[in-house]
Amino acid sequence: MPPGAAAPPDAPAAPPKIAIVGCGALGSFYGAKLCRSGLETHFLLRSDYDVVRRHGVAVRSPEGGFVARPHCARAPDEIGPCDWVVIGLKTTANHELPRLLPPLLGPTTRVVTLQNGLGNEARLAAVLGAERVFGGLCIVGLNRVQPGIIEHIGLGRVVLGDYQRPASAAARGLAARFQGAGVPCETTDDLERARWEKLVWNVPFNGLGVAGSAGYEAVMGRAEPVPERLGPCLTTAELLADPHWEQLARELMLEVIAAANALGWPIGQELADEQMARTRRLGAYKASTLIDFERGQPLELESLFLEPLRRARSAGVPTPRLAALCHVLSRLDPGSRAIGARSDRDG
Repeated sequence: MPPGAAAPPDAPAAPPKIAIVGCGALGSFYGAKLCRSGLETHFLLRSDYDVVRRHGVAVRSPEGGFVARPHCARAPDEIGPCDWVVIGLKTTANHELPRLLPPLLGPTTRVVTLQNGLGNEARLAAVLGAERVFGGLCIVGLNRVQPGIIEHIGLGRVVLGDYQRPASAAARGLAARFQGAGVPCETTDDLERARWEKLVWNVPFNGLGVAGSAGYEAVMGRAEPVPERLGPCLTTAELLADPHWEQLARELMLEVIAAANALGWPIGQELADEQMARTRRLGAYKASTLIDFERGQPLELESLFLEPLRRARSAGVPTPRLAALCHVLSRLDPGSRAIGARSDRDG
């Protein structure tokens, strides 16, 4: 084919070059899967760089363990422009994206955020343009147990969608790449609704796992939110084994569902039962927010808890349990700053 000539219409698409930005448990797990499938996968690494460069990423899983050896880089300009950039950073590190993303962007680069909560796609679209932005929801149990080693506990499905538009051929193509890597993956025409569906799980189990250290009375708004001495954080199994915590988790789920419905994202209450049953199968799982708290790291308050609370209030939906949870988490958060106005409770 002459230089510069277009490929014929029936020519297979070239495999994409993919950058993983944020190589904690989530980014490393899915990045390792993509790498193992034969795709050109680049990990942007900090503390784990030496380990991953020498030994690769080891995934321990009940489905079978494996080691993947991605390309490793300390800085984004070592990677250069990619076809896809997959963001697995905690939302507390979003301030780093204006520095990390530009060297990875070419004229046709697309960016998909796998981050939790609300508002992440909007922030990217404001800088990159909506046409470049996609979102993904990961229904998976993972922990990073040490540098370069990821423990896969269960599940693993990914739901992909375009920002503010039905699923495009690009989203379907990326979903096919995930499927080819052994990841159950589907697309959605309504990414925002899918995000609310995931919040039905994230709000109670990420939130109560941490807030439980302050005690049940504090989370119910009957005592000071931060006692002098904190108790242990609570795994999913511990939350579901206690009828009081289980009921509170269910009430939080129903508040999230009510807010979603009021905002135009129809979700049935039966999703709460489905999520409860799925969580029981995870056993004694530590949600990501709990692990952040135990490590003294900032919590993902804004996207996971405060933004859903603001949107519920804007729709006129009473959310006393969510408001009380935000109140406690804001005071427990190791990275919290200027929290007074943003954590006021419902009257």
